[in-house]
Amino acid sequence: MNSFAKHRYFLDFTLSALLRRKWKNISLVTVYALVVFVLTSVLFFSGALRSEAERILQGMPEMIVQRTLAGRHELIPLAYAAHIREIRGIQKVEPRLWGYYYHQASRANYTVMATAEFAVEDDQVIIGEGVARTWEGIENERLFFKAYDGKAVDLAILDRFSADTSLVSSDLILVSETTFRRVFGVPGGYATDLAASIRNTLECPTIAEKVTGVLPDTRPVLRDEIQRTYASLFDWRSGYILVLLSGAVLAFLIFAWDKATGLSAEEKAEIGILKAIGWDTSDVLLLKFWEGMVICLTAFVSGTVIAYGHVFLADAPLFEHALKGWAILYPDFELIPAFDLYQLAAVFGLTVVPYTLITIVPAWHAAVTDPDSVMR
Repeated sequence: MNSFAKHRYFLDFTLSALLRRKWKNISLVTVYALVVFVLTSVLFFSGALRSEAERILQGMPEMIVQRTLAGRHELIPLAYAAHIREIRGIQKVEPRLWGYYYHQASRANYTVMATAEFAVEDDQVIIGEGVARTWEGIENERLFFKAYDGKAVDLAILDRFSADTSLVSSDLILVSETTFRRVFGVPGGYATDLAASIRNTLECPTIAEKVTGVLPDTRPVLRDEIQRTYASLFDWRSGYILVLLSGAVLAFLIFAWDKATGLSAEEKAEIGILKAIGWDTSDVLLLKFWEGMVICLTAFVSGTVIAYGHVFLADAPLFEHALKGWAILYPDFELIPAFDLYQLAAVFGLTVVPYTLITIVPAWHAAVTDPDSVMR
């Protein structure tokens, strides 16, 4: 008998033995799969959010230059752009006008931006899906702003961003430069910050030092720093959830240890009979190894598949607010499946390997005992 056929027969006998104690094994697999489901759901969700953030940040400029005053973000003079362009390695520098507008009726903050990429007239506006959904008082496709000086600003809705871009445009309001300065009172010759494109991204830290040397009152913010901040944020939130669930994981480990190490009288008698009819100790251990593997793999695959559906098909309703955060104005978007195989392998190692090993110890103890005393 070759090795493959031998293991196939052992697997057939293992399945038959598990079915004889089906209710015990079903309860164990259910609890086991629930723990795997919780762990992999958190990993899937945080991994997908991290991947989505990295994908969005790839479209950002390599460096944002902000002016600070008393440690706070301040408007930056447009003349600073000329000084930055003189630094070797800088490809281009563009001023940006953006800010936050609080709407009292909606109790939400909206991002208002002026850009030349869209043809927006001074009396027009382009809004995101979340703005259209939450802005109270939209009448006849028009938005009404209260400017910095208390005067009303009436703007016609030119277009709306599609729901496919809601992750970045849900709270976005695009206006012309003239309208932006009119609403927020930003004087001419100033911008919110400066966006700098760099030819060689490896030179970003060096160029940032040169910027602060030429303009001491500025603070360069690199794209890599923003990416690391988002990664740390998602790692912290996912770790926070896992810590809260550590009690449930510990309870499962105690439950699994009790089930795996405490052989019932029926199981001990079964081992004694197998020894009496000629089974070797190694055969008994191989049988118990396959029992543990079947239970572990069934629970792991079931928990992982359910977690995949929970996160990427049902939008993770159990962990959505804990990992995404919450807000009055909340973007609706679909997560793109993305996960770390290393983390999945770590969950596999922490859940499958220990249980498989601890099932062998009591089986070995019963297998080396005299069959007659075991059956008694």
